[in-house]
Amino acid sequence: MPVTPTYPGVYVEEVPSGVRTITGVATSITAFIGRAKRGPVNEAKIINSYADYERNFGGLDLNSTMSYAVRDFYTNGGSQAVIVRLYHEDTSEGAPSKKSALDADGVELEAAYEGSWGANLRAEVDLDVSEEVATSLGLTKADLFNLTVRDTSPGGDTEKYLNLSFKDSLRRVDKILAEESKLVRWEGTYPDPGSLPTPSADKDAVTKAEKALNDAKEADPDADHSTEEAALTAAKEAMKASDGTNLVQNDFTGSLFKDQKKGLYALEQVDLFNLLCLPPYLGVDEFGNPKDVDKSLIAMANTYCINRRAMLLVDSHSSWTDKDKAKSGIATGVGAVSKNAAIFFPRLKQPNSLRGNRMETFVPSGAVAGIMARTDTQRGVWKAPAGIDATLRGVPELSVKLTDNENGELNPLGVNCLRSFPIIGRIVWGSRTLRGADMLADEYKYIPVRRLALFIEESLFRGTHWVVFEPNDEPLWSQIRLNVGAFMNNLFRQGAFQGTTPREAYFVKCDKETTTQNDIDRGIVNIVVGFAPLKPAEFVILKIQQIAGELEV
Repeated sequence: MPVTPTYPGVYVEEVPSGVRTITGVATSITAFIGRAKRGPVNEAKIINSYADYERNFGGLDLNSTMSYAVRDFYTNGGSQAVIVRLYHEDTSEGAPSKKSALDADGVELEAAYEGSWGANLRAEVDLDVSEEVATSLGLTKADLFNLTVRDTSPGGDTEKYLNLSFKDSLRRVDKILAEESKLVRWEGTYPDPGSLPTPSADKDAVTKAEKALNDAKEADPDADHSTEEAALTAAKEAMKASDGTNLVQNDFTGSLFKDQKKGLYALEQVDLFNLLCLPPYLGVDEFGNPKDVDKSLIAMANTYCINRRAMLLVDSHSSWTDKDKAKSGIATGVGAVSKNAAIFFPRLKQPNSLRGNRMETFVPSGAVAGIMARTDTQRGVWKAPAGIDATLRGVPELSVKLTDNENGELNPLGVNCLRSFPIIGRIVWGSRTLRGADMLADEYKYIPVRRLALFIEESLFRGTHWVVFEPNDEPLWSQIRLNVGAFMNNLFRQGAFQGTTPREAYFVKCDKETTTQNDIDRGIVNIVVGFAPLKPAEFVILKIQQIAGELEV
């Protein structure tokens, strides 16, 4: 605000510089959507390590191809991931319920999330409460109880809640568990305050049955304990829950899911993701190898990725067991021909620790996403995530061994090949989008070019919000040129563009040529940004010739 001079002297006025720093967004946050052993359903959860995944979603699971893909992501250098767990209820006759139930004498609970993991839960109630606390809550001491819940699975958590009540208060059991517990919820609905049960100090049914059996064996080891054993079996059976069945496309893109932010659209719950992996969900073959993803889901996921400025990593079809099948498969289509998607072939062969380290086939998308994250960190998003540095860690074999000539037939079709080379090992040996077929001649033929463009778009989109409602004239335009130009120049200095000077590498235009008077009248300011991308050297050609020695005459 200008200073108003009122007396003779020196006045100090701070003048804004007009600099508004544009910060580049993250480039390798990877979203995974699929089945998991445990965890919240239709909720996008950010994790930062595979230990986070194990803690929240249960680790490796034979029913979850996503669990192996996430493992490969972190093994190969991934950093941050977004996990969306989906669950398809088993509706067959006699199928167990979705959630485990447990009862600690009057306190009826159920597992917080669907799945058989809830059978490991144990609960205990005690009445060691304070009269003073009860009075402060407007209750009596008889209205309060403490609840301890344990997850007895390896590495499981223990939760303890003090001064809970069935009566309406700040410590009402259903509200406290819903807000704070990651293990259980109160199973009932809030009852009539005139007929509230009072819990006794006791444990859940399974714990009591186990204790009764152990006490009976200790008192008389040689006696018949079939009654106690039957009671324990019945108690465990009552806690039994289902892990669900194979997912279907409707679990990803059901009616109103977009509005409800469920399935694929649960990613609306997070601010940003850059890569999307959809591990196979259509069951496994007779050898335990994962099958595929519906083409129509790939098409819908690709459209969603375009809207979110992200890349979709597509796994090659399970039927692509050799080069010829891969050629015919890509010719018939994989669900999308898009600059925002890329496909990788063949699949990986890795030991499965849940099957005695038997070699099995796994999809490559998680490992490739990890390599992209690693490359972004080491070199930048403009470097192709392929080459001798793009090694597939934890991958001893590939399901198909390709030769140079076979690779040469697939590469021009936009299929990125995974190769095995002596000494180097298994590596990514292709970096094209699904618009990368030679006959398409697309400007976004290469993955690094497309990812760099998406990075610039997202960064500028977020970094120019300050422009909205500013006076639309030359002072604003000059500020825009200054700030966007500084961002682009920083990328140039990091080696993101072609050219030896900024003029050769990029340009930023925002003036009366880009924004006409008609635009101004409509409240529009046009910013034109151009850049000269670096394109990967796919083909290195060495020209060798002999030189003749000097002839003496």
